Amino acid sequence: MSRFSAPVARPAWFGWLVGAFFGLLALLGVALHRDYGVGWDEQLDRLNGIINAKYVALRLAPALARRQATFAQIPAMSENQDADHGVLYQLPLVVLEKVVGVEDSRDVYFFRHLVIWLTCVAGTYALYRLAARYLGSGGWGLAVAAALVLSPRMFAESFYNYKDLVFLGFFTLAVGTLLRWLRRPTWARAAGHALAVGAAIDVRTMGVLLVGLTLGFAALEGWSRPAIRRELAGQLLLFFPLLAGVVVAGWPYLWEQPGPHFLAAFRSFSHYRADMLTLYLGREIAVQALPWHYVPVWLLITTPLPYVALGLAGTAVVARAGLLGPAAWLRTPAGRADLLVLAWLFGPLLAIVLLRSVVYDGWRHLYFVYPALLLLAGRGAQALWRGWQRPAAPFLRRSGYAVALLLVAGLGHTAWRMVADHPYQNVYFSFLPGPTAERLFERDYWGLSGREGLEWIMAHDASPAVTVATEPRTALMLHNAQLLLPPAERARLRMVPPSKARYFLTTYRWHPAPYPDSVGREVYVRRVNGLKLLSVFARPPLSGRR
Repeated sequence: MSRFSAPVARPAWFGWLVGAFFGLLALLGVALHRDYGVGWDEQLDRLNGIINAKYVALRLAPALARRQATFAQIPAMSENQDADHGVLYQLPLVVLEKVVGVEDSRDVYFFRHLVIWLTCVAGTYALYRLAARYLGSGGWGLAVAAALVLSPRMFAESFYNYKDLVFLGFFTLAVGTLLRWLRRPTWARAAGHALAVGAAIDVRTMGVLLVGLTLGFAALEGWSRPAIRRELAGQLLLFFPLLAGVVVAGWPYLWEQPGPHFLAAFRSFSHYRADMLTLYLGREIAVQALPWHYVPVWLLITTPLPYVALGLAGTAVVARAGLLGPAAWLRTPAGRADLLVLAWLFGPLLAIVLLRSVVYDGWRHLYFVYPALLLLAGRGAQALWRGWQRPAAPFLRRSGYAVALLLVAGLGHTAWRMVADHPYQNVYFSFLPGPTAERLFERDYWGLSGREGLEWIMAHDASPAVTVATEPRTALMLHNAQLLLPPAERARLRMVPPSKARYFLTTYRWHPAPYPDSVGREVYVRRVNGLKLLSVFARPPLSGRR
């Protein structure tokens, strides 16, 4: 049983260790934030924030808004295709750009990458606090936080994935406020939880799942502790109006017709509105027709195997405790906390399968369940550690050493891969060889490696005008890549159709097969752990063609 109800033990020096850990994480972001390219959605996310900033300015200070130089170039809210995406994060980030004074696209996106990293560090701290309480130990809590950092795809995407990684942090914070409120219900804690849930919904509509968790576990708490039922019921009467106010206030799209607009946003997140193909198990499949096992397979192949093994062990420990005496188990704070973590992990996974909701680009839309997996992995590691400490037969002790050695080796290999693959931890596959992964699954669906290809071209061609092309369907990748070129290099670049280009750049999205000789000779290739990520093809100059 987890020691959820016990106070968290922290030696005097432990606060310094925690401060050093998170301080070094922040400094790591300062050192690395310029290494990553611009992700597929970044321009669109930023535009959504800019459109909302214009809308808010017109409502609050119309005369000042109309005096801005770029006012006429910014689309109206009615023309915003992403109006149904919350902007609680994007809107302040756009304002912060203006406050700091970054103007050139290169500076803008480097600044944004640093800010999102620092935001994700804050989310990691929220996980540390939650894990320390859940596992009854600050040391175990810090281990869970370190496991999140030592997750290759999560690490890389913490620099550019404004949607899923930021939402992961907000969701974790809201689960923490829920447990804190249920442990000792007060009006202030109920209000704090409403703020956290509202903020999560305003980052991603999927935050509505927190409302279901709040209702379900408040009812369970009332069942197990009859003395606080009236308090919980009364505080829920505060929670819901405050939650509605927070959601509407933080999402300008809802300022007019909040009910209909929220329902439209909810339907949009439930069912993807565009046709798109994705490579899965070697076949290109429409995202609306992906099989039920798409998310579980992606989760398995992109999560470090030690976390999967420990997560399964933790799930087994929790399930055993629950099955031995369900009613007694649920009457303990630890049992209810265990059930909440199980619901956090498996509830959304089952909902995606049963409702056939559309997901794509791996399992990124469900990254917010990853902290629950790590919490269960912490439970598994804790159970193994305690079992190993008990007197046991020599064979069991030796087996414990062998298991520990395998886990440490697995974590060491993950850390080595993160360093070796930098800055492309986003194409980490836990056990698949590179050639197998590129044949079966999507590679760089964020399009980050386009930056490296474009920089290589500009460094090796001093022409005053350099013509570059890519697949028409991935033109956004090339446009994103040029945003990080120095202004002088950007001025030399000409993005043209493939038939008019000297260079052809591809990240193999929507074209996993080799390219014909007509696009030119392959002059540059980037591989990560054996997986071909990027190719640059070149034709002879026009004067050399026959």
